[in-house]
Amino acid sequence: MRLLVLGGTEFVGRAVVTAALGRGWEVTVFHRGRHRPPPGARALHGDRATAAGLAALADHDGRWDAVVDTWSAAPRAVLAAARLLRGRTGRYVYVSSRSVYAWPSPPGAAEDAPLVAGAAADAGASDYPRDKRGGELAAMAAFGERDSLLVRAGLILGPHENIGRLPWWLTRIARGGPVLAPGPRDVPIQFIDVRDLADWIVGAVERESSGPYNLVAPPGHTTMGELLEACVRATGADAELRWTDPEVILAAGIEPWTGLPVWAPPGGETYDAVHRADVSRAVATGLVCRPVDATVADTWRWLTRIGGTAPRRPDRAAPGVAPEVEARVLDAVRGVSGTTLEEGALDD
Repeated sequence: MRLLVLGGTEFVGRAVVTAALGRGWEVTVFHRGRHRPPPGARALHGDRATAAGLAALADHDGRWDAVVDTWSAAPRAVLAAARLLRGRTGRYVYVSSRSVYAWPSPPGAAEDAPLVAGAAADAGASDYPRDKRGGELAAMAAFGERDSLLVRAGLILGPHENIGRLPWWLTRIARGGPVLAPGPRDVPIQFIDVRDLADWIVGAVERESSGPYNLVAPPGHTTMGELLEACVRATGADAELRWTDPEVILAAGIEPWTGLPVWAPPGGETYDAVHRADVSRAVATGLVCRPVDATVADTWRWLTRIGGTAPRRPDRAAPGVAPEVEARVLDAVRGVSGTTLEEGALDD
């Protein structure tokens, strides 16, 4: 198989390149040249955000079985690439997002849930949900529904993460001491290891899959408690997870999802949208998700290998709560109740 990856040097794109190379595929990476692609991939350079950014790709006479595109900004960049590659590539795989579903997304939403009004396929940048939907429309405009695959990924974690969610938790827990742990401890969460996402994408190319797929671990794959306890084990820190009621955290002005990454209070719109997705279609096609301990341990090994500071995309705000805010919440709760543990935790 011959694969072209637009990007391919950072988080998701890098994992796709690695998965394809692992199957013995011939992989070409088209990127800006700021990071090295995985060893074994061929490289073409260009900046899709510029007028002549696709010149190297246009001048190249290569043909591919599929292209994987992770673009997250103006949809017109997807449209330009898709039109250029229409006669030279069999299938267009666009890594989209579950953010394309209209808010609030109902619990258990599948691929037929209502969608946002996407930005026009030839439009400039708008906002993330509309841009991602616009990217989907651009891919289908050039390749049609039969030859386009829309990968609507949920929360993605794992090595090389450049958003900072799991690296923030690992770094915070590695410092040790009392840690503000957002309860309930047993609340189910959904994420997908970037390597499992990449393996599924490569397999979908082989199967010639098309249409939209929600891509995240099945409901109940793990819990918030299992995720943070895995962080404690991986780092070997003397951290003490102090499970705290959602109402206390929200009253302190800490934002779900961003202030305490991954977490959202159960029963709320954010929780239903990000942690209660229907992924039965992907599971039926062979989606396999590794244990949370493997994701956390491998991410910690990568993070320590690069010096402890994860790379971060410039278009995303840094996640995490400030140390002084965390300390203030822990102190306040302890002062009122004598404990920060959520109700019932001492019975475990």
